[in-house]
Amino acid sequence: MKAIVQQKDHLAWTDVPDVHPERGEVRIAIRATAVNRADLSQRAGNYAPPPGASQILGLECSGEIDAVGEGVTNFVVDDKVCALLSGGGYAEKVTVPAGQVLHIPENLDYKAAAALPEVVATAYLNLYMEANLLPGETALIHAGGSGVGTAAVQLCKLFLNPCFVTAGSVEKIDHCKRLGADEGCIRHNTDFVEKVAEWTQGKGVDVILDPVGGGYFDANLNSLALDGRLVVIGLMGGASAELPLGRLMVKRQRVIGSTLRARSIEAKARVMDELKARVWPLIESGAFHPIVDRTLPIQKANEAHQLIASNRTFGKVVLQVDSSLAS
Repeated sequence: MKAIVQQKDHLAWTDVPDVHPERGEVRIAIRATAVNRADLSQRAGNYAPPPGASQILGLECSGEIDAVGEGVTNFVVDDKVCALLSGGGYAEKVTVPAGQVLHIPENLDYKAAAALPEVVATAYLNLYMEANLLPGETALIHAGGSGVGTAAVQLCKLFLNPCFVTAGSVEKIDHCKRLGADEGCIRHNTDFVEKVAEWTQGKGVDVILDPVGGGYFDANLNSLALDGRLVVIGLMGGASAELPLGRLMVKRQRVIGSTLRARSIEAKARVMDELKARVWPLIESGAFHPIVDRTLPIQKANEAHQLIASNRTFGKVVLQVDSSLAS
């Protein structure tokens, strides 16, 4: 089979050994995958795959099942599916535990479905499972124009959580408002602490979803309400920060560090079960939409990475695998 392989500073579409499903796994003939910032971090040597995971980039995909491992009873060959991966998505084929796979809603094509698993799982896990965001509580979503951000904004709207976003431009803020955000501010030239205080009438938000890390840490705590929860899911702005324990105690705030990729197969399956029960019906009804900025051939993975690094995209960049290659 073919896959994207890193050759020094270049991503090349080349031959690699074929993969075969083990017990509890399925093999997917991939039609499309999507680019995540974690892929750029892995490429730079800063985000190694978990032990035993594929070294090939790609944390999500869509396609058809073409082989089923022993013990799998909920999928059959030719099922149209999308999957949450620990790696291996930039390829013609990938094997994945069956618990990390969901059938594609009938109203979505392969390109839209490929943009779902990683970002929806990340947004739902961290807002509603880790932070326990309850109906009526408020949220601050940083990087609202990212894949995770656009998923989080839509979930907040649908689960009755008013949300405030930060993003890199007025256009992205406007796009987020059309998806359901109540308000937002440009991250470069605006004090979001002040804007959040205005929006919440001085109360602060109940939950913050933050991919920035150290650079936003103190401002995030200043933006949290009493009993507020900060979920750190990325370190784009630094990996360390000073923790003001007194303020944390007085306001009963919680800081939650969270990653999805390194969780156990069982933990990921629980997340996917939650998505199937609570989010998939919203996708099937058309209430939730995957946000795809553009689609490129898998052979243009270098260009796709440059687009994500530029911060000019809104939503996901999808890489399409030619169906004639996935044989």
